[in-house]
Amino acid sequence: MKEIINIKNLQASADGKSILKGIDLTINEGEIHLVMGPNGAGKSTLANVLMGHPSYEVDGGEVAFFGKDLLDMKVDERAKSGLFLSFQYPEEVPGITVENFLKTSIKEKTGFLPMMTRFRKDAHAVMDKLDMKHEYLQRYLNQGFSGGEKKKNEILQMAMLKPKLAILDETDSGLDIDAIRSVYENLKDLVSENNSMLIITHYNKILEYIQPDFVHVLVDGKIVKSGTVDIANEIDDNGFLQYK
Repeated sequence: MKEIINIKNLQASADGKSILKGIDLTINEGEIHLVMGPNGAGKSTLANVLMGHPSYEVDGGEVAFFGKDLLDMKVDERAKSGLFLSFQYPEEVPGITVENFLKTSIKEKTGFLPMMTRFRKDAHAVMDKLDMKHEYLQRYLNQGFSGGEKKKNEILQMAMLKPKLAILDETDSGLDIDAIRSVYENLKDLVSENNSMLIITHYNKILEYIQPDFVHVLVDGKIVKSGTVDIANEIDDNGFLQYK
């Protein structure tokens, strides 16, 4: 089993405030990892630091992505290397259609512009699974989309770009039950023996649709416990206070 990412003692801050205080985490190919924690624990910070968000300062630690120094890469280099981040609050981008965004992203990653016939066939197949109308390809990226539509569009991007490691930052937030089911039932089909997924959430409703290999509890900038899905059941029964 090949190692995708190895995080050692990762520390990070924003506006002079320490947020991540020593994260250790290893993800191998074919694995689904779930990171749970209360609001303000550092879950989204972890996702943004790994993707290279400029608002966060790395204060220490190492991150190896397929053996290469991830922290030394620019954001576009991280994406081209196979890292993907699904945002908690996807931005609206007027003037750029979903189709053009996807085609350009694929070209930047692979070096080749996808053939239109094959591209639309693949995109339509994913959209059908997500209950998205094909006409959304011609709409501006997330403009006028509902919360659920924006999240589904993120999963469409993930399916088309085929990242080696997908980080999903609270994809379930703001979704109704039907949208959660649609999103997560399709997510589990996107994990293979060659890629992996890191799902960030604060509650275990998603366990009805997807079963992670590992669950990690992040509290006050540190992973304080790791194990099986039994941890998520403990949190459901007793909350996060038991880990403080």
